[in-house]
Amino acid sequence: MDTITSKFFFLFSSLSLLHAFANATDIHYCDKKANYNVDVKGVQISPDPIARGQPATFTIAATTSQALSGGKLVIDVSYFGWHVYSETHDLCGETSCPISVGDFVIAHSQVLPGFTPPGSYSLKMKLYDGNNNNELTCITFGFSIGFGSSVADY
Repeated sequence: MDTITSKFFFLFSSLSLLHAFANATDIHYCDKKANYNVDVKGVQISPDPIARGQPATFTIAATTSQALSGGKLVIDVSYFGWHVYSETHDLCGETSCPISVGDFVIAHSQVLPGFTPPGSYSLKMKLYDGNNNNELTCITFGFSIGFGSSVADY
């Protein structure tokens, strides 16, 4: 790609991402007074509400003030206030590493079991640096699992 085409592609991609996150899920920082090195701009959930037994994708737009060569994501899910699920992922498995200073996107997809109860859930995501010692950000947001058919119903 030549330089002009490359710049146009980057601008178009950035505008598309901003448009997509204009209707994104509301997020809240775990500690409103913390000065996190990673600022989360928005979370988009697809589909919304999530369908039981079908793939769901959580896409997180963020900005970092420091370059990241790796790290981990720790995810905790609660259902009506009760902790129901935890998982840990390698950051580089969810986005391209190394991550340069500036904007980046984390995308995680998975299929929720067909027996997952429908309703409102809360997700807490913590991001740690490559040493797994320094918390870079911590956010919470809600999502819903629909009452529609599941794979288990077939």
